[in-house]
Amino acid sequence: MANERVVVGLSGGVDSSVAAYLLQEQGYEVIGLFMKNWHDESVTISDECPWVEDSNDALLVAQKLGIPFQTIDLSEEYKKQVVDYMFAEYENGRTPNPDVLCNREIKFDVFLKAAMSLGADYVATGHYCRKSEIEVNGEKKYQLKAGVDSNKDQSYFLCQLTQEQLAKSLFPVGHLEKPEVRKIAAELDLVTADKKDSQGICFVGKVKLPDFLQQQLKPKAGEVYEIPVDAPSIVERKNALANAKSEEEWLKLVCSPYQFDKNEGRKAGDHRGAHFFTIGQRKGLNIGGTPKPLFIIGTDVKENLVFAGQGGDHPGLIRSGLFIDKSEEHWVRPDLALKIGESKKMMGRIRYREDLSPITLFKKEEGLYIVFDQPRKGIAAGQFAAWYDEDELVGSGVING
Repeated sequence: MANERVVVGLSGGVDSSVAAYLLQEQGYEVIGLFMKNWHDESVTISDECPWVEDSNDALLVAQKLGIPFQTIDLSEEYKKQVVDYMFAEYENGRTPNPDVLCNREIKFDVFLKAAMSLGADYVATGHYCRKSEIEVNGEKKYQLKAGVDSNKDQSYFLCQLTQEQLAKSLFPVGHLEKPEVRKIAAELDLVTADKKDSQGICFVGKVKLPDFLQQQLKPKAGEVYEIPVDAPSIVERKNALANAKSEEEWLKLVCSPYQFDKNEGRKAGDHRGAHFFTIGQRKGLNIGGTPKPLFIIGTDVKENLVFAGQGGDHPGLIRSGLFIDKSEEHWVRPDLALKIGESKKMMGRIRYREDLSPITLFKKEEGLYIVFDQPRKGIAAGQFAAWYDEDELVGSGVING
């Protein structure tokens, strides 16, 4: 490690602060670099300026540790590659994950290249995950593993990383639990020791996603239809699954979203834009008077319709599978990618902090079908599904439907 240089993405939070300290202790030459990714005042509903406060805290940490510190403005790239994409996805009725995009497009791409231009050997972040190396047929392979702290494991947010990106990345706090990280920061008397974890959208600040979306996406009045549990589309799906003649037919049925029609339900209320809603959402409809709370079970942005069902156990909310188009399929470990016709049991999740659950992957010519042992709620197009071999994240993809 002597003379090896690491650029740490100092965010102004406790995790990256401790990451920088641990790298120093390991003998690396450490440089702190703060990413200024968002300062568009036209799309924030907050008088606070979080990036200024965060930048100041990052500077104070760098001074305390005695490491060089710089700020880099990546706001142009962030707007183009994360925010614009996010708005476009919502407008098309999909549910993107800006944190996954931020890591793929900014932290481990634009930021990594900037770090390399400073002569860095590695970049490091405060993510709760681990990296290890193994040899496969004489070739070095990098493994992305879950963080030791299961409550803070952030490997899911890095599910789109490549072998090339992992080769240049370090995750110093991945072997620690959050209380241990805070204890180290307190012992060092770092200004970030008791700072709360950031909330809201990655780098945009303390603004809630619905408020953020409404500043860019135009409201569009539409109708909400409540779909009963015995609606034709639900009954027909159940019967078709029971009578499927082949594995291909069964997979396509179980992994495709419901297609609801307003004529099979009743009008329950009005909304301000189907693109503001996502499957599984409970809040925001502002429609009462039903025995059970209403959940979003489908949207149609072309017709501007929102479909809802009563209760968290509504069959329209629950599915056993999903599909990832081959163009959206990503393997962190390409050497473990399934070949057409192969299937494999693994563990998977479709959102951060969701417990891993048993799944089966089926690789077909058109893409990847994922079937859950236990049905899942709120599967939405645009989200990222990630799959694991024990504690190693080996692949991910954007849910097609």
